[in-house]
Amino acid sequence: MIKVIDIRNVRENNSIRNLLSKSQMELGDVMKSVTDIVNNVKLNGDKAVCEYTVMFDKAEITSDIMRVSDREIDDSYGKVDKGLVEVIRKAKNNIESFHARQKEKSWFSTESDGVILGQLYRPLETVGVYVPGGTAPLPSSVLMNVLPAKVAGVEKIVMCTPPGKDGALNPAILVAAKEAGVNEVYRVGGAQAIAAMAFGTGTIPKVDKIVGPGNIYVNMAKRIVFGYCDIDMFAGPSDITVVADETANPVFVAADMLSQAEHDVLSSSVLVTASEKLAAEVLKEIERQFAYLDRKEILEKSLADCCAIVITDGLEESIDVANAIAPEHLELCIEEPFNALGSIKNAGAIFLGHYASEPLGDYFAGPNHVLPTSGTARFFSPLNVGEFIKKSSVISYTRKGLENVKDDVILFAEAEGLTAHANAIKVRFEK
Repeated sequence: MIKVIDIRNVRENNSIRNLLSKSQMELGDVMKSVTDIVNNVKLNGDKAVCEYTVMFDKAEITSDIMRVSDREIDDSYGKVDKGLVEVIRKAKNNIESFHARQKEKSWFSTESDGVILGQLYRPLETVGVYVPGGTAPLPSSVLMNVLPAKVAGVEKIVMCTPPGKDGALNPAILVAAKEAGVNEVYRVGGAQAIAAMAFGTGTIPKVDKIVGPGNIYVNMAKRIVFGYCDIDMFAGPSDITVVADETANPVFVAADMLSQAEHDVLSSSVLVTASEKLAAEVLKEIERQFAYLDRKEILEKSLADCCAIVITDGLEESIDVANAIAPEHLELCIEEPFNALGSIKNAGAIFLGHYASEPLGDYFAGPNHVLPTSGTARFFSPLNVGEFIKKSSVISYTRKGLENVKDDVILFAEAEGLTAHANAIKVRFEK
Protein backbone atom coordinates (compact mmCIF):
# COMPACT_ATOMS: atom_id res chain seq x y z
CA MET A 1 0.00 0.00 0.00
CA ILE A 2 2.80 2.45 0.87
CA LYS A 3 6.50 2.22 -0.04
CA VAL A 4 9.36 2.18 2.46
CA ILE A 5 12.63 3.87 1.44
CA ASP A 6 15.77 3.18 3.47
CA ILE A 7 18.38 5.89 2.84
CA ARG A 8 20.79 4.96 5.63
CA ASN A 9 24.38 5.11 4.40
CA VAL A 10 23.15 6.16 0.95
CA ARG A 11 24.41 9.54 -0.22
CA GLU A 12 22.10 9.90 -3.24
CA ASN A 13 18.74 8.23 -3.51
CA ASN A 14 16.69 8.28 -6.69
CA SER A 15 13.60 7.17 -4.79
CA ILE A 16 13.64 10.42 -2.81
CA ARG A 17 14.07 12.40 -6.03
CA ASN A 18 11.14 10.56 -7.61
CA LEU A 19 9.04 11.14 -4.51
CA LEU A 20 9.74 14.87 -4.59
CA SER A 21 8.60 15.09 -8.22
CA LYS A 22 5.51 12.88 -7.84
CA SER A 23 3.24 15.65 -6.61
CA GLN A 24 4.35 18.18 -9.22
CA MET A 25 1.29 19.26 -11.20
CA GLU A 26 1.24 17.76 -14.69
CA LEU A 27 0.19 20.38 -17.21
CA GLY A 28 -0.14 18.19 -20.31
CA ASP A 29 -2.80 19.28 -22.81
CA VAL A 30 -4.67 21.28 -20.19
CA MET A 31 -2.97 24.50 -21.29
CA LYS A 32 -4.69 24.66 -24.68
CA SER A 33 -8.22 24.00 -23.45
CA VAL A 34 -7.88 26.45 -20.55
CA THR A 35 -6.38 29.11 -22.83
CA ASP A 36 -9.42 28.75 -25.11
CA ILE A 37 -11.77 29.18 -22.15
CA VAL A 38 -9.93 32.23 -20.84
CA ASN A 39 -9.87 33.91 -24.25
CA ASN A 40 -13.55 33.19 -24.86
CA VAL A 41 -14.57 34.68 -21.51
CA LYS A 42 -12.33 37.68 -22.12
CA LEU A 43 -14.03 38.27 -25.47
CA ASN A 44 -17.64 37.30 -24.76
CA GLY A 45 -18.10 37.88 -21.03
CA ASP A 46 -21.35 36.68 -19.48
CA LYS A 47 -22.39 34.75 -22.60
CA ALA A 48 -19.28 32.55 -22.45
CA VAL A 49 -19.56 32.11 -18.68
CA CYS A 50 -23.16 30.89 -18.95
CA GLU A 51 -22.30 28.50 -21.79
CA TYR A 52 -19.42 26.96 -19.84
CA THR A 53 -21.58 26.62 -16.73
CA VAL A 54 -24.04 24.49 -18.75
CA MET A 55 -21.19 22.52 -20.33
CA PHE A 56 -19.19 21.74 -17.18
CA ASP A 57 -21.63 22.08 -14.25
CA LYS A 58 -24.84 21.07 -16.08
CA ALA A 59 -26.52 24.13 -14.57
CA GLU A 60 -28.64 26.58 -16.57
CA ILE A 61 -27.88 30.13 -15.46
CA THR A 62 -28.34 33.59 -16.91
CA SER A 63 -26.76 36.92 -16.13
CA ASP A 64 -29.83 37.78 -14.04
CA ILE A 65 -29.29 34.95 -11.55
CA MET A 66 -25.49 34.69 -11.74
CA ARG A 67 -25.11 36.75 -8.59
CA VAL A 68 -26.43 35.09 -5.44
CA SER A 69 -29.13 37.17 -3.76
CA ASP A 70 -28.95 38.33 -0.16
CA ARG A 71 -32.11 36.33 0.52
CA GLU A 72 -30.53 33.10 -0.74
CA ILE A 73 -27.52 33.70 1.50
CA ASP A 74 -29.71 34.43 4.53
CA ASP A 75 -31.82 31.32 3.83
CA SER A 76 -28.68 29.17 3.84
CA TYR A 77 -28.42 29.56 7.62
CA GLY A 78 -31.53 27.40 8.03
CA LYS A 79 -29.87 24.61 6.05
CA VAL A 80 -26.67 24.43 8.10
CA ASP A 81 -26.29 22.78 11.49
CA LYS A 82 -26.28 25.46 14.20
CA GLY A 83 -23.25 23.87 15.78
CA LEU A 84 -21.31 24.27 12.54
CA VAL A 85 -22.31 27.93 12.32
CA GLU A 86 -20.89 28.49 15.80
CA VAL A 87 -17.68 26.66 14.89
CA ILE A 88 -17.34 28.83 11.77
CA ARG A 89 -17.64 31.91 13.98
CA LYS A 90 -15.04 30.61 16.47
CA ALA A 91 -12.64 29.79 13.65
CA LYS A 92 -13.23 33.25 12.17
CA ASN A 93 -12.21 34.88 15.45
CA ASN A 94 -9.02 32.80 15.66
CA ILE A 95 -8.06 33.54 12.05
CA GLU A 96 -8.75 37.26 12.40
CA SER A 97 -6.76 37.46 15.63
CA PHE A 98 -3.73 35.74 14.10
CA HIS A 99 -3.72 37.82 10.93
CA ALA A 100 -4.26 41.10 12.79
CA ARG A 101 -0.71 40.65 14.11
CA GLN A 102 0.62 40.74 10.55
CA LYS A 103 -0.55 44.27 9.78
CA GLU A 104 2.15 46.79 8.84
CA LYS A 105 2.08 50.58 8.90
CA SER A 106 3.32 53.22 6.49
CA TRP A 107 6.62 54.77 7.59
CA PHE A 108 8.73 57.87 6.90
CA SER A 109 12.27 58.96 7.76
CA THR A 110 13.62 62.55 7.66
CA GLU A 111 17.27 63.52 7.16
CA SER A 112 18.93 66.72 8.35
CA ASP A 113 19.05 68.22 4.83
CA GLY A 114 15.26 67.91 4.47
CA VAL A 115 15.23 64.66 2.50
CA ILE A 116 12.15 62.57 3.34
CA LEU A 117 11.93 58.90 2.38
CA GLY A 118 9.20 56.45 3.20
CA GLN A 119 6.86 53.67 2.21
CA LEU A 120 3.09 54.03 1.86
CA TYR A 121 0.89 51.00 2.47
CA ARG A 122 -2.49 50.75 0.75
CA PRO A 123 -4.86 47.76 0.54
CA LEU A 124 -5.96 46.39 -2.82
CA GLU A 125 -9.38 47.70 -3.83
CA THR A 126 -11.04 44.52 -5.13
CA VAL A 127 -10.13 40.89 -4.49
CA GLY A 128 -11.64 37.77 -6.03
CA VAL A 129 -11.87 34.52 -4.06
CA TYR A 130 -12.39 31.15 -5.72
CA VAL A 131 -13.95 28.37 -3.64
CA PRO A 132 -14.22 24.88 -5.19
CA GLY A 133 -17.36 22.79 -4.99
CA GLY A 134 -17.19 19.13 -5.95
CA THR A 135 -17.11 16.20 -3.53
CA ALA A 136 -15.64 18.19 -0.64
CA PRO A 137 -17.01 21.75 -0.35
CA LEU A 138 -14.62 23.87 1.68
CA PRO A 139 -16.17 26.56 3.90
CA SER A 140 -12.81 26.67 5.70
CA SER A 141 -11.21 27.97 2.48
CA VAL A 142 -13.69 30.83 2.45
CA LEU A 143 -12.47 31.98 5.86
CA MET A 144 -8.78 31.49 5.10
CA ASN A 145 -8.87 33.43 1.83
CA VAL A 146 -11.29 36.20 2.77
CA LEU A 147 -10.27 37.16 6.31
CA PRO A 148 -6.65 38.21 5.58
CA ALA A 149 -8.02 40.49 2.86
CA LYS A 150 -10.56 41.96 5.27
CA VAL A 151 -7.86 42.53 7.91
CA ALA A 152 -5.73 44.24 5.25
CA GLY A 153 -8.60 46.66 4.54
CA VAL A 154 -9.75 45.44 1.11
CA GLU A 155 -13.01 47.25 0.35
CA LYS A 156 -14.64 44.80 -2.06
CA ILE A 157 -14.38 41.01 -2.01
CA VAL A 158 -16.18 38.94 -4.64
CA MET A 159 -16.43 35.17 -4.53
CA CYS A 160 -17.04 32.59 -7.25
CA THR A 161 -18.02 29.00 -6.54
CA PRO A 162 -19.53 26.35 -8.86
CA PRO A 163 -23.25 25.55 -8.65
CA GLY A 164 -24.90 22.16 -8.49
CA LYS A 165 -27.02 20.94 -11.40
CA ASP A 166 -29.99 22.78 -9.89
CA GLY A 167 -28.02 26.02 -9.77
CA ALA A 168 -27.89 26.01 -5.97
CA LEU A 169 -24.73 26.54 -3.92
CA ASN A 170 -23.51 24.69 -0.86
CA PRO A 171 -25.21 26.41 2.12
CA ALA A 172 -22.16 26.06 4.43
CA ILE A 173 -20.06 27.94 1.88
CA LEU A 174 -22.65 30.72 1.75
CA VAL A 175 -22.77 30.94 5.56
CA ALA A 176 -18.98 31.17 5.72
CA ALA A 177 -19.02 33.88 3.04
CA LYS A 178 -21.55 35.93 4.99
CA GLU A 179 -19.65 35.52 8.26
CA ALA A 180 -16.32 36.43 6.65
CA GLY A 181 -17.70 39.57 5.00
CA VAL A 182 -17.81 38.68 1.28
CA ASN A 183 -19.55 41.48 -0.64
CA GLU A 184 -20.73 39.57 -3.72
CA VAL A 185 -21.11 35.84 -4.47
CA TYR A 186 -21.43 34.37 -7.99
CA ARG A 187 -22.53 30.85 -8.95
CA VAL A 188 -19.69 30.30 -11.41
CA GLY A 189 -16.86 27.77 -11.23
CA GLY A 190 -13.85 26.45 -13.09
CA ALA A 191 -11.43 28.24 -15.37
CA GLN A 192 -14.30 30.44 -16.59
CA ALA A 193 -14.69 31.90 -13.08
CA ILE A 194 -10.99 32.79 -12.94
CA ALA A 195 -11.16 34.47 -16.35
CA ALA A 196 -14.34 36.33 -15.38
CA MET A 197 -12.72 37.81 -12.28
CA ALA A 198 -9.49 38.63 -14.11
CA PHE A 199 -11.08 40.52 -17.01
CA GLY A 200 -14.59 41.33 -15.77
CA THR A 201 -17.82 40.49 -17.56
CA GLY A 202 -21.09 42.35 -17.82
CA THR A 203 -21.99 41.00 -14.38
CA ILE A 204 -18.83 39.88 -12.57
CA PRO A 205 -16.42 42.73 -11.70
CA LYS A 206 -12.75 42.81 -12.60
CA VAL A 207 -10.52 42.24 -9.56
CA ASP A 208 -6.97 43.18 -8.61
CA LYS A 209 -6.05 39.76 -7.21
CA ILE A 210 -7.45 36.22 -7.29
CA VAL A 211 -6.91 33.78 -4.43
CA GLY A 212 -8.24 30.35 -3.56
CA PRO A 213 -7.69 26.66 -4.33
CA GLY A 214 -8.96 24.65 -7.27
CA ASN A 215 -8.28 21.78 -9.65
CA ILE A 216 -5.68 21.74 -12.40
CA TYR A 217 -7.95 23.77 -14.72
CA VAL A 218 -8.45 26.49 -12.14
CA ASN A 219 -4.74 26.62 -11.37
CA MET A 220 -3.82 26.75 -15.04
CA ALA A 221 -6.28 29.60 -15.56
CA LYS A 222 -4.63 31.48 -12.68
CA ARG A 223 -1.25 31.05 -14.36
CA ILE A 224 -2.63 32.42 -17.63
CA VAL A 225 -4.28 35.53 -16.15
CA PHE A 226 -1.33 36.36 -13.89
CA GLY A 227 -0.14 39.78 -15.01
CA TYR A 228 -3.63 41.01 -15.84
CA CYS A 229 -4.19 40.67 -12.10
CA ASP A 230 -2.21 39.18 -9.24
CA ILE A 231 -2.75 35.65 -7.89
CA ASP A 232 -1.86 33.99 -4.59
CA MET A 233 0.43 31.19 -5.79
CA PHE A 234 0.79 28.32 -8.25
CA ALA A 235 -0.80 25.59 -6.15
CA GLY A 236 -0.36 21.86 -6.52
CA PRO A 237 -1.72 18.85 -4.59
CA SER A 238 -1.65 18.98 -0.80
CA ASP A 239 1.23 17.32 1.08
CA ILE A 240 2.51 16.56 4.57
CA THR A 241 5.84 15.38 5.96
CA VAL A 242 6.00 13.95 9.46
CA VAL A 243 9.40 13.86 11.16
CA ALA A 244 9.05 11.43 14.07
CA ASP A 245 11.19 9.68 16.66
CA GLU A 246 10.56 6.74 18.99
CA THR A 247 8.41 8.94 21.27
CA ALA A 248 5.79 9.40 18.53
CA ASN A 249 2.46 7.61 18.73
CA PRO A 250 2.00 5.50 15.56
CA VAL A 251 -1.77 5.90 15.78
CA PHE A 252 -1.43 9.69 15.63
CA VAL A 253 1.17 9.64 12.85
CA ALA A 254 -0.87 7.30 10.64
CA ALA A 255 -4.02 9.36 11.17
CA ASP A 256 -2.27 12.59 10.18
CA MET A 257 -0.77 11.00 7.08
CA LEU A 258 -4.16 9.68 6.00
CA SER A 259 -5.76 13.09 6.61
CA GLN A 260 -3.68 14.54 3.78
CA ALA A 261 -3.77 11.50 1.49
CA GLU A 262 -7.56 11.75 1.27
CA HIS A 263 -7.40 15.16 -0.44
CA ASP A 264 -6.40 13.97 -3.89
CA VAL A 265 -4.83 11.02 -5.73
CA LEU A 266 -1.70 13.18 -6.11
CA SER A 267 -1.55 14.19 -2.44
CA SER A 268 1.68 13.23 -0.71
CA SER A 269 2.14 11.97 2.86
CA VAL A 270 5.69 11.16 3.98
CA LEU A 271 6.95 9.83 7.31
CA VAL A 272 10.66 10.44 7.95
CA THR A 273 12.08 8.58 10.93
CA ALA A 274 15.19 6.80 12.23
CA SER A 275 13.02 4.31 14.13
CA GLU A 276 12.36 1.07 12.23
CA LYS A 277 9.97 0.04 15.00
CA LEU A 278 7.88 3.19 14.56
CA ALA A 279 7.89 2.77 10.78
CA ALA A 280 6.52 -0.78 11.07
CA GLU A 281 3.85 0.28 13.56
CA VAL A 282 2.75 3.21 11.38
CA LEU A 283 2.43 0.87 8.39
CA LYS A 284 0.10 -1.37 10.38
CA GLU A 285 -1.89 1.61 11.64
CA ILE A 286 -2.36 3.01 8.13
CA GLU A 287 -3.85 -0.32 7.04
CA ARG A 288 -6.07 -0.53 10.14
CA GLN A 289 -7.42 3.02 9.88
CA PHE A 290 -7.81 2.84 6.10
CA ALA A 291 -10.44 0.13 6.60
CA TYR A 292 -12.94 2.46 8.28
CA LEU A 293 -12.33 5.69 6.36
CA ASP A 294 -14.31 7.09 3.43
CA ARG A 295 -12.79 8.20 0.10
CA LYS A 296 -11.04 4.82 -0.22
CA GLU A 297 -10.39 5.09 -3.97
CA ILE A 298 -8.52 8.37 -3.50
CA LEU A 299 -6.67 7.10 -0.44
CA GLU A 300 -5.57 3.88 -2.09
CA LYS A 301 -4.07 5.56 -5.14
CA SER A 302 -2.48 8.38 -3.15
CA LEU A 303 -0.87 5.98 -0.69
CA ALA A 304 0.48 3.74 -3.44
CA ASP A 305 1.76 6.42 -5.80
CA CYS A 306 2.69 9.48 -3.77
CA CYS A 307 3.29 8.45 -0.16
CA ALA A 308 6.27 6.87 1.58
CA ILE A 309 8.06 6.06 4.80
CA VAL A 310 11.71 7.12 4.75
CA ILE A 311 14.18 5.46 7.15
CA THR A 312 17.15 7.65 8.09
CA ASP A 313 20.30 7.47 10.19
CA GLY A 314 19.02 9.88 12.84
CA LEU A 315 17.11 13.05 13.58
CA GLU A 316 19.61 15.30 11.83
CA GLU A 317 19.29 13.35 8.59
CA SER A 318 15.48 13.26 8.99
CA ILE A 319 15.42 17.05 9.14
CA ASP A 320 17.68 17.25 6.08
CA VAL A 321 15.19 15.11 4.16
CA ALA A 322 12.29 17.30 5.34
CA ASN A 323 14.12 20.44 4.20
CA ALA A 324 14.73 18.83 0.80
CA ILE A 325 11.04 17.99 0.45
CA ALA A 326 10.05 21.54 1.54
CA PRO A 327 6.59 20.36 2.57
CA GLU A 328 3.35 22.28 2.69
CA HIS A 329 2.74 20.88 6.20
CA LEU A 330 5.55 19.68 8.46
CA GLU A 331 4.87 17.88 11.74
CA LEU A 332 7.68 17.46 14.25
CA CYS A 333 6.46 14.52 16.32
CA ILE A 334 9.62 14.28 18.36
CA GLU A 335 10.60 14.53 22.02
CA GLU A 336 11.95 18.10 21.84
CA PRO A 337 10.30 19.76 18.82
CA PHE A 338 11.23 23.33 19.79
CA ASN A 339 14.90 22.36 19.87
CA ALA A 340 14.66 21.27 16.23
CA LEU A 341 12.73 24.32 15.04
CA GLY A 342 15.87 26.32 14.29
CA SER A 343 17.01 23.64 11.82
CA ILE A 344 13.86 23.85 9.70
CA LYS A 345 14.55 25.86 6.54
CA ASN A 346 11.66 24.99 4.21
CA ALA A 347 8.05 24.44 5.31
CA GLY A 348 4.71 26.15 4.80
CA ALA A 349 3.32 25.44 8.27
CA ILE A 350 5.18 23.74 11.13
CA PHE A 351 3.28 21.73 13.74
CA LEU A 352 5.20 21.08 16.95
CA GLY A 353 4.59 18.11 19.23
CA HIS A 354 2.34 15.08 19.35
CA TYR A 355 -0.91 17.02 19.77
CA ALA A 356 -0.46 19.71 17.11
CA SER A 357 -2.33 17.71 14.48
CA GLU A 358 -2.39 19.14 10.94
CA PRO A 359 -6.22 19.50 10.75
CA LEU A 360 -5.91 22.17 13.47
CA GLY A 361 -4.20 24.30 10.85
CA ASP A 362 -6.76 23.44 8.20
CA TYR A 363 -9.71 24.67 10.21
CA PHE A 364 -9.25 26.37 13.50
CA ALA A 365 -5.91 27.39 15.01
CA GLY A 366 -5.63 30.72 13.17
CA PRO A 367 -2.60 30.58 10.84
CA ASN A 368 -3.55 30.40 7.19
CA HIS A 369 -4.06 27.03 5.52
CA VAL A 370 -3.30 28.44 2.05
CA LEU A 371 0.28 27.19 1.90
CA PRO A 372 3.03 26.61 -0.67
CA THR A 373 2.82 23.10 -2.18
CA SER A 374 4.98 20.82 -4.34
CA GLY A 375 8.24 21.96 -2.77
CA THR A 376 7.59 25.68 -3.31
CA ALA A 377 8.03 26.35 0.42
CA ARG A 378 11.65 26.92 -0.62
CA PHE A 379 10.58 30.34 -1.92
CA PHE A 380 6.85 30.91 -1.18
CA SER A 381 5.12 31.80 2.11
CA PRO A 382 1.61 31.14 3.45
CA LEU A 383 -1.17 33.49 2.38
CA ASN A 384 -0.98 36.52 4.65
CA VAL A 385 -2.18 40.10 5.11
CA GLY A 386 0.79 41.45 3.16
CA GLU A 387 -0.52 39.66 0.04
CA PHE A 388 -3.40 42.14 -0.05
CA ILE A 389 -1.28 45.25 0.43
CA LYS A 390 0.50 47.29 -2.21
CA LYS A 391 3.45 49.47 -1.26
CA SER A 392 4.44 52.81 -2.76
CA SER A 393 7.84 54.41 -2.21
CA VAL A 394 7.82 58.07 -1.12
CA ILE A 395 10.71 60.38 -2.07
CA SER A 396 10.99 64.08 -1.21
CA TYR A 397 14.20 66.17 -1.70
CA THR A 398 14.87 69.80 -0.88
CA ARG A 399 17.24 71.86 -3.07
CA LYS A 400 19.94 71.40 -0.45
CA GLY A 401 19.39 67.65 -0.35
CA LEU A 402 19.63 67.33 -4.12
CA GLU A 403 22.69 69.59 -4.28
CA ASN A 404 24.53 67.24 -1.93
CA VAL A 405 24.13 64.29 -4.33
CA LYS A 406 23.69 65.90 -7.77
CA ASP A 407 27.20 65.11 -9.02
CA ASP A 408 26.80 61.45 -8.06
CA VAL A 409 23.47 61.15 -9.89
CA ILE A 410 24.81 62.92 -13.00
CA LEU A 411 27.87 60.64 -13.09
CA PHE A 412 25.71 57.54 -12.80
CA ALA A 413 23.35 58.69 -15.58
CA GLU A 414 26.16 59.63 -17.97
CA ALA A 415 27.91 56.30 -17.31
CA GLU A 416 24.76 54.60 -18.61
CA GLY A 417 24.59 56.90 -21.61
CA LEU A 418 21.33 58.48 -20.46
CA THR A 419 22.08 62.16 -20.96
CA ALA A 420 18.46 63.24 -20.52
CA HIS A 421 18.54 61.74 -17.04
CA ALA A 422 21.68 63.72 -16.27
CA ASN A 423 20.15 66.86 -17.76
CA ALA A 424 17.07 66.58 -15.50
CA ILE A 425 19.42 67.10 -12.55
CA LYS A 426 21.69 69.71 -14.17
CA VAL A 427 18.91 72.13 -15.15
CA ARG A 428 17.88 72.52 -11.53
CA PHE A 429 21.22 74.22 -10.78
CA GLU A 430 21.71 76.36 -13.89
CA LYS A 431 21.72 80.12 -13.26
